[in-house]
Amino acid sequence: MGWGRAYFALQACAGALWWITVFTIPAVRHATLGGLDPWLVAAADVPLFVVGSAIAATGSRAAALITTSWTGLVTLGLAVYATATTLAGWGAVLMIAATAASVLASLLVWRERIPTEWLLVGPFRSREADADASPARNVLATAMQIVVFWGVCLGIIPLVIAAAEERWRLELGVPPEVPILGVVLFVAASALGLWSAAAMSTLGGGTPLPIETARRLVVRGPYRFVRNPMAMAGIAQGVAVGMMLSSWLVVVYALAGSWVWNHAIRPHEERDLEQRFGDDFRTYRAAVRCWWPAWHPASASIAPRVPSR
Repeated sequence: MGWGRAYFALQACAGALWWITVFTIPAVRHATLGGLDPWLVAAADVPLFVVGSAIAATGSRAAALITTSWTGLVTLGLAVYATATTLAGWGAVLMIAATAASVLASLLVWRERIPTEWLLVGPFRSREADADASPARNVLATAMQIVVFWGVCLGIIPLVIAAAEERWRLELGVPPEVPILGVVLFVAASALGLWSAAAMSTLGGGTPLPIETARRLVVRGPYRFVRNPMAMAGIAQGVAVGMMLSSWLVVVYALAGSWVWNHAIRPHEERDLEQRFGDDFRTYRAAVRCWWPAWHPASASIAPRVPSR
């Protein structure tokens, strides 16, 4: 059985178990459905979610599509209901997770693989920076990218998530030291991110984003210690923002984003680097680890022998 079909089988069992607890445990019913009539919701959800998932587990593409569409619709409805009433917050969170997993499982059922190349659009579309661009222009472009991405990914989105967490009554009490530690972590991670961006824009002849990717392989600065210092910085910043906001959902958002980047974006990025820089990148990859920084910087012998084309 493929992974997509296996997930739908698991979802069918989990859905059936959830409905049993809804009708037998009032606390579960209140936390996930609030004041909604469970019989009315079950009349549609049992056939479309539970039975539909079971049929999708047999490999039915139509059932996978119908079940995933219904899951998304329920998620939207529960999110609106939880925001309006402050009830059923846990139900909204669980359905958000179910929708994301159902989409991935449906892709596996339909295509037998997850087409991660669909993510390579917009700022993630790979294109070398203009060869005539000056270092000052690359630094300015990098600064603009940082302002936009930090503002959206570390500002707007976490604030929206934290507001929903509060509105949906999902806050978890945290010690008063956590936000302070979050500030310390954010400052340290931001310093790493800025150091990495400076190295990429001044030494690489480009910017950190693939849409204006560096023309030269950067193996100096923080890249001597770890291959993905900007990604590490971004993950740590996201976790730090969650700590500062005392929001566990923001921490989950940061970790989920790191999972997507590692499994969906990074493989394409490293294939592109290997294609463009060949043995230079393979030597660098063998000498410097992807995520775990070395205590001592890599030897200067890993520096590219020739400049990028």
